[in-house]
Amino acid sequence: MRVWNFSAGPSMLPLEVLEQAAAEMTDWHGTGMSIMEMSHRSKDYMGVRDEAEADLRALLSVPDDFAVLFVQGGAQGQNGLLPLNLIQRNGSGKADYVLSGSWSVKSCEEAQRYGDIRVAGTSGQAWQDQGKEWAPWTWFPEPSQWDVRPDAAYLHVCTNETIGGVEFNDIPKLDVPVVADVSSNILSCPIDFSRVSVAYAGAQKNAGMSGIALMMIRKDLLGHAMDLCPSAFNYANIEKQQSMFNTPPTYSIYMAGLMFKWLERQGGVAAMQARNAAKSEALYGFLDASEFYTNTVHPAYRSRMNVPFLLRDQSLDALFLEQATAAGLTSLKGHKSVGGMRASIYNAMPLEGVQALIDFMTEFERRNG
Repeated sequence: MRVWNFSAGPSMLPLEVLEQAAAEMTDWHGTGMSIMEMSHRSKDYMGVRDEAEADLRALLSVPDDFAVLFVQGGAQGQNGLLPLNLIQRNGSGKADYVLSGSWSVKSCEEAQRYGDIRVAGTSGQAWQDQGKEWAPWTWFPEPSQWDVRPDAAYLHVCTNETIGGVEFNDIPKLDVPVVADVSSNILSCPIDFSRVSVAYAGAQKNAGMSGIALMMIRKDLLGHAMDLCPSAFNYANIEKQQSMFNTPPTYSIYMAGLMFKWLERQGGVAAMQARNAAKSEALYGFLDASEFYTNTVHPAYRSRMNVPFLLRDQSLDALFLEQATAAGLTSLKGHKSVGGMRASIYNAMPLEGVQALIDFMTEFERRNG
């Protein structure tokens, strides 16, 4: 039995993608071997990698002056690799960070090991708006309030905070290169590459399985790595060797390629954007109409990917999770740092799954309200 898997990541994958991977597991395209057994430098595997890159470029309309890299270490690994590669780009050793939740804070803290890091804006305090006080990390600092140093090598933002359920994609056009962590909402909406100079994401939420980070980086930002940066993590080396400087996570790249094909069959990123809007609007609409459940994120910054919610009577949390799991609705427990519940509704989650959750929540409220 397949369950509705609301995990924040690794997340659910489309059944047809899993079935294709299963069918090709022991014999990929008549080669008599699995992708996992294949030399990463073989003609067959290089074709898999090249096609994955081409499809990702097409899905996100990545400009020709951007390199597409499949990088090891996941998105969190890039927290250190980004400053190692970029912070000396202009010789300043400076980088600015916008803090909007747990992941941007982690990124900022890691970068402090490598240079002069400053907070350009933060939602880490309460904010009065619309006659209400919004708690820290439940909103996104507006760009008009950012204090970005003109000599910063880059500005880092996280467009979707998985734990807090905060999303912001309206990045302004700045003179300083913008580095965007798009791990939780990549391929769910377009990326404006005229405003974003680097976009990176772990693959395990919207683009396949864990093991790689996808990176789109303007080519003129390559070649500025610090001397202490390991050769295998120097983005210029990775780009020059087509993500094959050393043996990559070959199966993770293959799975990402299958996901890209699936997204193309769904109608591409524009179709997914509309589908994700319908899913999130249905769930937020239900939460807003209920006095039993609540969502505490500012409405202007609610994530379409990660929907945290609380039961007003938190003594019912354990019972809610137990009965939800029994009903085939799994991985709804909120992150340990914030508690409550969280429904992650990435691209692979259909509206049917979201409706099944709403139906269960309606019935649970009827029995326990």
